[in-house]
Amino acid sequence: MGKIEAKWIDPVIKEQILMLIEETQLKGISLKRTCSWLRINRRRVVAWKQKGFQADLLENRKPGPKKALHCLLPEEEEKLLSMAKSDDYADLSHRALAIKGGEENRFFLSFSSVYRVLCRANLMGPRGTARIGSGRSTPPEREVLSAANQRWCWDISYLPTHEKGLFLFLYLIIDEYSRKVIHWHISWSLSAPEAIILFEEAIMKENIMDLPEDQRPEIINDRGSQMKAKSTQDLLAEHQMPQKFARPRTPNDNPFIEAAFSTVKRAHEYPGQFLDLEVAINYFSKYFDWFNNHHYHSGINYVTPNQAHDGLMDQILAQRQIQQQQQCWRRREKNIRKQNETENQHQQKAQPSRTCSVIN
Repeated sequence: MGKIEAKWIDPVIKEQILMLIEETQLKGISLKRTCSWLRINRRRVVAWKQKGFQADLLENRKPGPKKALHCLLPEEEEKLLSMAKSDDYADLSHRALAIKGGEENRFFLSFSSVYRVLCRANLMGPRGTARIGSGRSTPPEREVLSAANQRWCWDISYLPTHEKGLFLFLYLIIDEYSRKVIHWHISWSLSAPEAIILFEEAIMKENIMDLPEDQRPEIINDRGSQMKAKSTQDLLAEHQMPQKFARPRTPNDNPFIEAAFSTVKRAHEYPGQFLDLEVAINYFSKYFDWFNNHHYHSGINYVTPNQAHDGLMDQILAQRQIQQQQQCWRRREKNIRKQNETENQHQQKAQPSRTCSVIN
């Protein structure tokens, strides 16, 4: 059976062990020796004997009283929960609540006691008006795209300057289908009027007003003040471009613009800091020209954004497939021809040797 230690023992087995020990004692064998044979602690057996030989008295129970004499009073828990639910103390941790409650003579509890009470009441997370959302928020709906100018994504990114705390701001719109940079704008200010300039120029550049109203691109953005500004929403509504908002603190709801900013700032030529607005404009003019016309984008099967935007992606991919197949056949024919030539050379070398052997 092995050593009986640090494990619960069934009450029936306890009763049998006690009966066995009693029989061995009647035969003159000491309790200590029997316990050593059974490999069980003698003190456990003594404690069992004090309870009696009935199985119901030998049931396994946790040590100590069922309810501690120094357990929290109901009024203490009520005061703690009332304080924890108050908006005035919503930002306090359980440790700070324990200290604050003592300073205000409400309750005097340890950190661990406050922690246990708050856990039972599901109040260890954010409380009051600062608590997180209901969890019922849903990401913006994204229908499958089939061509360019069906969905635009946009955002704003900080551009550090050489002066600490002073930033330029890069406003950027990309087409989700083609990943093309539709338009960009750099400014010293972070405001809705700058966003309106960005969209007005992008709409004119892509001739969006020539499209039917039900075929104009929808807009995906986060919930920044420039995106939620009434002037921005009015402009998009006036041009029949439905605006969809990403969930708070959920960058995956607008991943394409986030990936575009990541690509921009990981470029080898990216200076990291800009002297002034003119330097930034000169740099991004060259960079976005390269991005749209020469960058083989992994998200669109390694064609350039302009090629995808112009609807050439399927044609280019098909042409690549044809070229690879043709090259595969040329390679196969050349290898077969080379293999045949090698075999013929071996045969020609082998024929004179056989002739000489016959003459000899």
